[in-house]
Amino acid sequence: MKVLVAVKRVIDYNVKVRVKADNSDVDLTNVKMAMNPFCEIAVEEAVRLKEKGVASEIVVVSIGPKVAQEQIRTALALGADRGILVETDEKLESLTVAKTLKAIVEKEEPQLVILGKQSIDNDNNQTGQMLGALTGMPQGTFASEVTVDGDKVNVTREIDGGLRTVGLKLPAIATTDLRLNEPRYASLPNIMKAKRKPLDVVSPADLGVEIKSSQTLVKVEPPAERSAGIKVGSVDELIEKLKNEAKVL
Repeated sequence: MKVLVAVKRVIDYNVKVRVKADNSDVDLTNVKMAMNPFCEIAVEEAVRLKEKGVASEIVVVSIGPKVAQEQIRTALALGADRGILVETDEKLESLTVAKTLKAIVEKEEPQLVILGKQSIDNDNNQTGQMLGALTGMPQGTFASEVTVDGDKVNVTREIDGGLRTVGLKLPAIATTDLRLNEPRYASLPNIMKAKRKPLDVVSPADLGVEIKSSQTLVKVEPPAERSAGIKVGSVDELIEKLKNEAKVL
């Protein structure tokens, strides 16, 4: 079974995000970049399926600038077999990414597509669902457990008050939640081996996809700083402030 995993290059989650002085965008100057954490979980799940003998090949795809090869190489070091970079410097939106992935799916014909449920930069949580709509493939989102059973994959997700499991006929799409697994660290020998694994670079035009934007970024602002709290001397003073200052009573 071939598994296709989509990964995205984002600002490292440990880095404090800075906004440009003119509020036009996020400042990426000298900022450490990394693989989106939910994408790491997707790669780990694919590798575990391969270790169980369920998956025979893992193909990792990313869409973005040339430097996104770094994140593909990271996935290869974690256990993926080969990578594909759809190289573009254009600003990407969820629908454009989904259309590009659809072209990759039609070319590679994987039995299972695994994506992170969302990226930590835009937090849209849209691409997996859009890809399902475009391809007509069944989808299981926010997966906390993925089990392949013959020609079917069972995807379990957490809901209010319990768990829900959906059975999807392959080929199918799954998006990963935080509790699905804990990604491993790449060993030095595997990092060296990843440099020799195949990585194909294609353009959107090669796939018959046009990268165009339907949205305009108007302004980026950091969240407002929280004001310092105060101490009150009595319950009566607390009630008075809640009533007259905060106006929540």
